[in-house]
Amino acid sequence: MRAVIQRVSSAHVTVDGNTVGQIEAGLLVFLGIARTDTTTAGQWLAAKIAKLRIFPDESGNMNRSLLDHGGRALVVSQFTLHARTHTGTRPSFNDAGPPELAEPLYRSFLEQLQIALENRPVAAGKFGAMMQVQLVNDGPVTIILDSETSA
Repeated sequence: MRAVIQRVSSAHVTVDGNTVGQIEAGLLVFLGIARTDTTTAGQWLAAKIAKLRIFPDESGNMNRSLLDHGGRALVVSQFTLHARTHTGTRPSFNDAGPPELAEPLYRSFLEQLQIALENRPVAAGKFGAMMQVQLVNDGPVTIILDSETSA
C-alpha cells in the first residue's frame, strides 16, 4: 500500500456535489492499493500513520503524532498512486489492485486506522467514485509511505 499523507487544517471530499467526508485539523491520506497488497500491509500502514510524529510540539518541532494531537483522519482511495510512468507518456495502472481486491482492503484499512487511532472516527471518500478533494495543507507537510519499501 502506498499513502500520500498531508497534514491539513481542514479537508473535505465531495461526490456529485455532496460532501461524503470531511475533517478539521488532522491528516488527509490518499491511499493506493497494489495488486500484491494484503491486510498485513494495511495494519502496518495504519499503525505507522497514527504514530507518525509530524505535528508541532510546544517548541514548534515536529514531535507529536495524530494520536497526541487529537486530530482526525480523512482517507481517500487513489489507484493512480500506483501509476507506472517509466516509458511513454501515458501512465500504466497495471500495478494498481483491481476493484474486487482493492475495495475490501480499503475498507479494512479504514477499520485498522480507526483502531490505531483508539477508535476515533475516520472520515472517508467514496471508493471508485469521481471525487473532488479540497484541502488546506498545513505547513505544508506532505509525507509518502509505502508498505513495500518502508516495512
